[in-house]
Amino acid sequence: MSASAVSFQNFSFKYKAQTEPTLFDINLTIQRGEKVLIAGPSGCGKSTLGHCINGLIPNAFTGDVTGTFTVLGRNAVCQDIFARSQVVGTVLQDTDGQFVGLTAAEDIAFAAENDCVPVSSMRPLVFEAASLTQIDGHLFKPPHNLSGGQKQRVSLAGLLVSDVEILLFDEPLANLDPAAGAQTIELIDKLHHETGKTTIIIEHRLEDVLHRSIDRIIVMNKGRIIAAAPPAELLCSGELCSYGIREPLYIAALRTAQVYFEKNSALESVETIRFDCTSLRTWYEEFSEETPMQTKNEILAAQNLCFKYNEQSDSVIDDVTFSIMEGESVAIAGKNGAGKSTLAKLICGFIKPSGGSINFQGEDMSPLSIRERSERVGYVMQNPNQMISFPMIFDEAAFALRNRGINESEINERVIETLSICGLYPFRNWPVSALSYGQKKRLTIASILVTRPRILLLDEPTAGQDFRHYTEIMEFLMKLNRENGITIIMITHDMHLMLEYSSRAIVLADGRLLRTAPPAEVLTDDELVNAASLKRTSLYELSQRAGIADASVFVRRFISRDRHQRFCRSTLNEKILSSDDFICCGAFNKTGALQETREGFRHE
Repeated sequence: MSASAVSFQNFSFKYKAQTEPTLFDINLTIQRGEKVLIAGPSGCGKSTLGHCINGLIPNAFTGDVTGTFTVLGRNAVCQDIFARSQVVGTVLQDTDGQFVGLTAAEDIAFAAENDCVPVSSMRPLVFEAASLTQIDGHLFKPPHNLSGGQKQRVSLAGLLVSDVEILLFDEPLANLDPAAGAQTIELIDKLHHETGKTTIIIEHRLEDVLHRSIDRIIVMNKGRIIAAAPPAELLCSGELCSYGIREPLYIAALRTAQVYFEKNSALESVETIRFDCTSLRTWYEEFSEETPMQTKNEILAAQNLCFKYNEQSDSVIDDVTFSIMEGESVAIAGKNGAGKSTLAKLICGFIKPSGGSINFQGEDMSPLSIRERSERVGYVMQNPNQMISFPMIFDEAAFALRNRGINESEINERVIETLSICGLYPFRNWPVSALSYGQKKRLTIASILVTRPRILLLDEPTAGQDFRHYTEIMEFLMKLNRENGITIIMITHDMHLMLEYSSRAIVLADGRLLRTAPPAEVLTDDELVNAASLKRTSLYELSQRAGIADASVFVRRFISRDRHQRFCRSTLNEKILSSDDFICCGAFNKTGALQETREGFRHE
């Protein structure tokens, strides 16, 4: 029997509808029992590679194949999808799209039922898989009533029942709160060690995956594999950021402070990396912070806000009071089910409060219609598929403006401007169906940005985005915040985003407000982190190891310096752009993105 689980030899794949291959000359072997991470920027081909492994290519997605590809020593190119499903199990990014049963137990049992396993034998299999994935206490609940982390566990238990040899996880952290994400990585690691199954994770959140050890990181870019090495080797190189993969924050902090760290130490963990503590303390003590700008007038306020779905149910939002100032950038954080999305629906008028009020610039918003509220607060939903109405990208981005009766000339200008900023201009005449999940996310943001509301409320604005697109979108939002005074409210599970792009965090748990404070203070408060199912930043642990007394100040100083450096880079890009005849608000884009956009205009 072959020692390799998956092997590609000079393998290329081109979708039938495309003129160029998505995968080029792939040479990769994943050994049996190995645990690997496939990482790279959006559109690099990592999901396509995953589709080859689980059999969706060429069975569901047809195209031209060259080279050879084997799974467990068998020719995989000619294998049907049923045969592949017997050896490769996949947990999708969107777990809701995987459920077929009315209860978690039925869903877990699905594969066994298909194989005509007797009920007497099926029950022990289901309970064993549920116990191993720690979901046995929720077996008789509908899957759609479970939290994001619990849904992941149900999907994983279903794979274990079918006893596949290869586990494939496609963006498993995309929709999970920080604590649930950490638990998912711990569970994947536990299963890997206890079962010895080959484990393949497709994910761009490197630091979160490195919460537990992996054997290799496989880096993809533009359809090619450009590196496949142990984590410490790639982290030492310092080249990951250039491929759209964010370095762990503790390594970025050491590089920013120009602090020496041993290249041969265990770089994949903040607990094991060896570095010069004295130099880090010196940098911290010598660094001076800018005085934060004073906030302006209050723009949005919730007073004793409450919400119940009916009189018999518990409160989803319970006596929440907060205010947001004009021009602020605020993050709303908390675990899955804390009430964050419900709060957003209340602000936008999709549901009406059971008690309390929401004011916009001192005026009660309760008399306003949803459309009237949308002129004040633009809302971008978490799931892009729930927002998209048109088959073509340009029409989707233009819909809100056409609905307001704006003339086509201005619509064309504003849509092109916004699509360029969101990295979608080259695809403006494409169908929406051709976009990846992350690209659909950027399209929904663009469709709201064109209306230029006074408050922009975003539910997980960077979910599924690689580091480059994450930076481009957030820097654009901050540009709107700085130069146009648009207030930004972000519901997020991304602790990096909360640290970098918000001045204040509103922390919820079980529908109640726990605290309103600067993000650095939130993420260095262990009690608050545990209560809200957040994740303590690795910068906190780095400061503790260096003997820095005030961890929150250290975190704030590093984030301030890092953001300042990014702002300088974005300003430089803007100057480069303004020296050309080409005018576009996406001036802060990195050079590669600018070149791509320019070429798009030249080929208009």
